[in-house]
Parts: sequence; structure tokens; C-alpha cells
Amino acid sequence: MSPPVAPPAWSRWLVPPAALSVHLSIGQAYAWSVFKPPLESSLNLSGTQSALPFQLAIVMLGLSAAFGGTLVERNGPRWAMTVALICFSSGFLISALGAETKQFWLIVLGYGFVGGIGLGIGYISPVSTLIKWFPDRPGMATGIAIMGFGGGALIASPWSAQMLKSFGSDNTGIAQTFLVLGLSYAVFMTLGVLLVRVPRTEGSQDPANSSGAPALTGVQVSANSAVRTPQFWCLWVVLCMNVTAGIGILEKAAPMITDFFADTSTPVSVSAAAGFVALLSAANMAGRIGWSSTSDLIGRKNIYRVYLGVGAVMYALIALFGDSSKPLFILCALVILSFYGGGFATVPAYLKDLFGTYQVGAIHGRLLTAWSLAGVLGPLIVNWIADHQKDAGKHGASLYDTSFLIMIGLLVIGFVANELVRPVNARHHIPAQREAVDVERHQSESA
Repeated sequence: MSPPVAPPAWSRWLVPPAALSVHLSIGQAYAWSVFKPPLESSLNLSGTQSALPFQLAIVMLGLSAAFGGTLVERNGPRWAMTVALICFSSGFLISALGAETKQFWLIVLGYGFVGGIGLGIGYISPVSTLIKWFPDRPGMATGIAIMGFGGGALIASPWSAQMLKSFGSDNTGIAQTFLVLGLSYAVFMTLGVLLVRVPRTEGSQDPANSSGAPALTGVQVSANSAVRTPQFWCLWVVLCMNVTAGIGILEKAAPMITDFFADTSTPVSVSAAAGFVALLSAANMAGRIGWSSTSDLIGRKNIYRVYLGVGAVMYALIALFGDSSKPLFILCALVILSFYGGGFATVPAYLKDLFGTYQVGAIHGRLLTAWSLAGVLGPLIVNWIADHQKDAGKHGASLYDTSFLIMIGLLVIGFVANELVRPVNARHHIPAQREAVDVERHQSESA
């Protein structure tokens, strides 16, 4: 199901909206916390149990991106977006059945397993296509699309909360909300399926104003060769450390800010904590387009120096002075979350710089296994240590001191890994003739 090749008059600026239609939809994953309280009360679940669908979805995101990356490159973005649409929407429909029948395992299966596959395939579906359309500004191009994943919760969270208020927060109301989400996202994602096009490779016109993209040039490395290079694994460590540090705050944001200022003269209310979570989502989204675009100007290695180095400083400031200054705590947390989002959006362009555009989608998919580990590691570090500190009689900011020191150490490890990144050895490059033959074959299959 390869997409048609763009005609001569086709504008490359139509491709980012196609990608956004998918990423804004699957970005609903960051709004899962809206469903936790009603699920816990209607199905008699613990907090740990109600987190299972989300945790499985993140794990499946990384695994499906890794195993499906080569298929995405082979079959094209329209095939990938169609698979993502079917899996992600079906996940909600299965979850709706599970909620209506009070079978929680169906919600885990639907949202976590089936929907998680849609997350992974949908996340990587537009990456290589966007980079080929925007060889002059790859950071900006991928940032626009991946920004949607970070901002999807800004739409899904209030929308889902309003539906739960209208339909009710019992199992039937949850089922109806899941049903509406599944059908609505299917329609919205269809727009991306219909709109996406792959660029022509002949003609090599000016990328700033042309509808076609230039042919692949420079270093090109296949996905199978890329995973055998130290550069790939250095970037794997970089992404894992950066995501772990960001998701550690994101997953526990509301109780964290409440705990930090519980013993002060200015405690944080429940509504203010919810507002803090919304601010973090906005910073996550803004960082994806802002920092990734900046990377086009200062370079990928330099921007990751900022993410990891300045991020460690932000964590140190929170640990040392966070409980004495609410503005400082909020500012540092916003910066860390902007780096979290920026790291996701910049890594495809970093991969393109190192390995070329030949199979960058497949390489990106394999790299996202780092997200699967970080999605478990970050919340585990923060929650496990906070629980043990509470059992030891500690409270307030002291619940998180050890966690923040660990996060600083992880960011330093990521900083060192980034410094070790060097150009890929020529023995991993694919012959230009082979690349040309493969591109010609893909184009003929798409016609």
C-alpha cells in the first residue's frame, strides 16, 4: 500500500500536516492519567493495576517500532499510517468492550498491546519521508510532526475529562468515552493516510521552493549495518538517559510538586498541581519544535550537550533549592521537560546525519527500544525511592533527593556517550549503485 509519488506541483508543506494527523492522535497516550481514577473506582483496581495499559503501550511502542521499522521503510508511510490507524483505533474499541463488560484484561489487551503497536508504527511512520522532503531542515521537519505526539494530550485530556463528565465515570461511561475516541481518531488519522506522498528523486530541484526532493546523497548506511556501529549504541544510551530523566518528573509531576511544598507556607493545591502538569505538557510540546529547529543551526551534538549538560544542572538546582523557591522549581522542571521533548524530536535528524536517509525510519525504530526501557526505568526510580523514603519517616522534598542524584548521574552518562559519537566508518556505507537501484525499485512499486 505504497503512497503515490508526488506530482510536480505538489507542495512539500502538505506532508507535515499528514504526519501531524497521526501524531496528534497517538499523542493521546500522555492523557492516560485521566482514566486512572474512574477505572480504579469502577473496576476496583489499585493505582499500580490502572497503570498497566499505559506501561504496556509504551513497551509495545518501542518493540513495534523496532521490529516494524524495516517494514515501514519497505512499504512506505501510507501503509504504516494505515496499520497505525487500524491498531490504535481498534485498541480503543477493544477497551470499550472491556470497560462495558468489566473485563480489565481486555483494556490491557486493547489499549496496551494492540493500541501500543499502533503507537510504535504510527510514531515512526512519517519520519524518513519528512527527512527526505526536508533535507535542508530535517530537525524542523521531524520536530513539527513529533511535536504532535507531545501535544496530543493537551487535546485528549480535557476532551476525555469532559466526555467522562457527560457520559459518567462508571464502567459504561468509560466504555462510551473509549468508543468515541476510537472512532474519532480513525477519522482524523485517515486524513494523513490520504494526504501523504513520497518525493520524486529525479530532477533535484531547489528544496526551498520545489515540490520534489533531491536524490539521496552523502553517507548511507542500512539498518542492519547501523545497529553494528558504536554510534548507534552511543545514541541509544543518549536517548535512554534523556528520556529517563524527563519521564521521571512527568509521570509523578502532580504529587511531586505537592510533596515539595507541603511543609512550606505556600502549599500547592490539587488544581494548581493539575495546572503544573499542563505546563509540563506545553513545555514538552514546545521543546519538540523549538529545540529540534535550533539543532539545524547549531548541530545535533551541540544540542544534546545542552539537553544533557544543562538538564543535569536543572536537576541539581531542584535538589538544592527547589523546596525554597516555587518559581525556581517550576522553571527547572519546564526546562527539563522541554529537553525531554526536544530529545525525541532531534534524534531522527541526528540519525540522518550519521547514517543518511536510506533506511533512517528503520534505524529510528530500533533506537526507540531505548524509550521502552526508559519508560519503565524513570517512574520506577522515582516511585520506588519515594515509597522507601516515606516508609523511613521522611517527607517533603527529602522523598526525592536520592532520585534526583541518580538522574544527574544518568544525564552525565548520556553526556559522555554523546561525546563519543564520531562519523560512521566507511566500511558500513552502502554502495551508491545499490542505493540507486533500491530507490528506483521503490519508486516503480509506488507508481
